[in-house]
Amino acid sequence: MPYVNIKITRDGTTPEKKAEVIKGVTELLQKVLGKNPQTTVVVIDEVETDNWGIGGETVTARRKRGT
Repeated sequence: MPYVNIKITRDGTTPEKKAEVIKGVTELLQKVLGKNPQTTVVVIDEVETDNWGIGGETVTARRKRGT
């Protein structure tokens, strides 16, 4: 039973887009690894940009700078 955990920043990704990602990841595991889609688990965790750091600074700060 594959378990996939995807972490993204919380920045307005729609439920429809998340459903598309879940479906696509499930299909990819079936196609590439032959995994049963009925037992594939995909979890999307959304993290506030203040709680996600890159290069020693938060994503919030980076986005304010335009990077």
